[in-house]
Amino acid sequence: MKMLVFGGSGRTGQVVCRMAQSAGWQVCAPTHAECDLEDAAVVSRVVLHSGADAVVNCAAISGLEACADDPLCAHLVNAVAPAAMALACRHTGARFVHLSTDYVLDGRRPGLKDECTKCKPVSVYGESKREGELQVSEALSTALILRVSWVCGNPAKPSFVESILSKAWHGGPLAAIADKYSLPTHAEDIARVIMELIPTEAHGIYHVCATGEPVSWHACAQLALEYAAEYGALPAVPELKATRLKDAAFFREIRPPHTAMSNTKLHAAGVYMPGVQETLKKTVVQFLSR
Repeated sequence: MKMLVFGGSGRTGQVVCRMAQSAGWQVCAPTHAECDLEDAAVVSRVVLHSGADAVVNCAAISGLEACADDPLCAHLVNAVAPAAMALACRHTGARFVHLSTDYVLDGRRPGLKDECTKCKPVSVYGESKREGELQVSEALSTALILRVSWVCGNPAKPSFVESILSKAWHGGPLAAIADKYSLPTHAEDIARVIMELIPTEAHGIYHVCATGEPVSWHACAQLALEYAAEYGALPAVPELKATRLKDAAFFREIRPPHTAMSNTKLHAAGVYMPGVQETLKKTVVQFLSR
């Protein structure tokens, strides 16, 4: 069995490649030089000539500021390229899995959102990812679209969780935003979900994230610091300042404040997702063991 992975060098893509290889798949992960995602014709040719039984798209321009600075590029990579992959898979018969994001939601209201929640993205990034969902669905009805959030658990590609641990390790001042809520997702859990769902007939949109109630960036960081101290990596739990989203001057683009997703549909399909604490504990252990 052969798997073609786009974005194989990214935070999630690296883990997907490793897990697929461990499961006996032959994995091909083209680099940017080998496949320019801004060129849909090239993307199509790569899929059509790959001989892949499954195609997994982990690639995206995910920086909100980068997307705002070059919306055309964001549209090409986040929407047009996935659509080209899906259409090519329609011709080859390959299983297609596309990763999306909680940022397709507007985030105005607190609480967990299911897959039926209306999407009103508030950023160019969110708009391009939502357009990608729609184009993929139109091109290939059997496509599997997995929305993920706050991906962590790959020390080689640090998330905000690993970053706060690194700052604590070096004794720097610590702060985290306390009024933005979602749920963390471990990269290995995303890869596991992909591997479990590929052989099934599951299709459409599924929310893939930790199980539980919404948590803030500050709460995630606080838990991670507490676990690091519990495991002896820190002499004590350091002070973590709580900041507000509106005061984050380094953000030029709007971040939706409430995008936590319910994974009930995924659980109904027989795929388990761990809780927030288990997700963060695993992330901390991996960071400390690197």
